[in-house]
Amino acid sequence: MTSMLQADIDPQFLERPKKTLNKGKRRIRGALSVIDIRAWAHLFRLVNYYNNTHVTPRREIRFGPDPAISPTASFANGFYIHIGARAHIGAHCYLWAGRSAQSGITIGDDLLLGPNVVITSTSYRYNAGAPVTKQPMRESPVKIGNDVWVGANAVILPGAQIGNSAIIAAGAVIRGDVPAGAIMAGVPAREIGHRQSD
Repeated sequence: MTSMLQADIDPQFLERPKKTLNKGKRRIRGALSVIDIRAWAHLFRLVNYYNNTHVTPRREIRFGPDPAISPTASFANGFYIHIGARAHIGAHCYLWAGRSAQSGITIGDDLLLGPNVVITSTSYRYNAGAPVTKQPMRESPVKIGNDVWVGANAVILPGAQIGNSAIIAAGAVIRGDVPAGAIMAGVPAREIGHRQSD
């Protein structure tokens, strides 16, 4: 296997010297980057994005006591998100509620979300005849019970109802009802086991 890999590498690529900048050129490049207006404009966009997807909506969300929320979590329509006590929300999670109380996200106590989990109560319609972005939104509430663990990269779709003590495996896609204590996995998710009580 090693000989095959060596044969695939262009010998000219291996012989090219690495480009290096002397100290003076590195200092000039560093100074120019500090006064580059494009860098400041990009920083402004990043701060604005963070404010609109984390800081402002987080003030609107009703949290129970002792939440642990990653600073990279994003929220939409925070007025319609209610999260119980002792929630742990991992890095890069997205909670997108609908634009009304009828399409909110309600989560019980002791939630554990792994990284990159998406919980949304909104979706686009996709009937033919118009671009998807021009069609009305379809909204349906999401309800998650107490003591639920959702693994990394799972997606919970509009209308999902997850019972107490359920476990959602990493990468699962949930729509519809999940019984209490169920262990769900797959795309679309199906029950693969049941959580044992102590």
